Amino acid sequence: MKKFVLVIIVLVLIGLGFYFIKNKEEVTPIPNPNPVVNEPVVQVPAEDKTKTVISTTVGGNEVVAHHFGNGETEILFIGGIHGGYSWNTTLVAYELMDYLKENPKIIPENVRVTVVPALNPDGLSKVATTTEKFAPRDVTASAAVQVSGRFNGNNVDLNRNFDCDWQATGKWQNKDVSGGTAAFSEPESRAIKNYVETRKPAAVIVWYSAAGGVFASNCHKGILPETSTLTKIYGDASGYPASDDFDFYEITGDMVNWLAKSNVPAISVLLSTHDKVEWDKNKKGIDAVLKHYSK
Repeated sequence: MKKFVLVIIVLVLIGLGFYFIKNKEEVTPIPNPNPVVNEPVVQVPAEDKTKTVISTTVGGNEVVAHHFGNGETEILFIGGIHGGYSWNTTLVAYELMDYLKENPKIIPENVRVTVVPALNPDGLSKVATTTEKFAPRDVTASAAVQVSGRFNGNNVDLNRNFDCDWQATGKWQNKDVSGGTAAFSEPESRAIKNYVETRKPAAVIVWYSAAGGVFASNCHKGILPETSTLTKIYGDASGYPASDDFDFYEITGDMVNWLAKSNVPAISVLLSTHDKVEWDKNKKGIDAVLKHYSK
């Protein structure tokens, strides 16, 4: 009888063992609410405050504004509105950028300098090997190609696409050129409009070529007093003749004249030729402007 009871107990224990083993296999583990995961560390780049992409062109090129200094009074310099036709205006802008990098103390504490070296990179790319800094030897010698480089990817003359006397067909010397389908129809001119209206620069200096002079802006409301001052300062320091009017031929849709209409002091600085940077002259003009806007 005792053996029988012992056998029953052993069988019960064996059965319980199989039961617990089976249930252990079927139990779904409860997930850890705070698992330790070895995720890779993502490096988030710091905000680049030295430049702003203000537009992308029809050709897919970026229009970049480069910033120097941290002051609240912004001075805006623009080169390359006529792309490959006035490629030297882009190079003088890059000379300015190099000058400011090498001499940051030349910028007054209250001033921020912004440089757009190539407002028309699509046109520039027709004659140079890059839309960034290049050397004069990188420019095609073909006059016909350089003329074609005056226009953007939509074959529009950007300096006929602003809202001062805008017309769909403008004049360049004795030639008809496209002013676009409307004022600010082009991404490059819209970018300048948006930037100026957002940032409200104290003054704008735009490089063109070629006539050798400094010209005030005006859109039927008279020359702003600060524009007259700016014209004289840059002209006296650089040695370029200063003039109140660009009267070589009728201009419609001009950028600096639109700036005047928007009550922004602005001047056109025309280099003497299409292939010289004339940095010494422009450096003197720039230094005088920065000194003028220092507190």
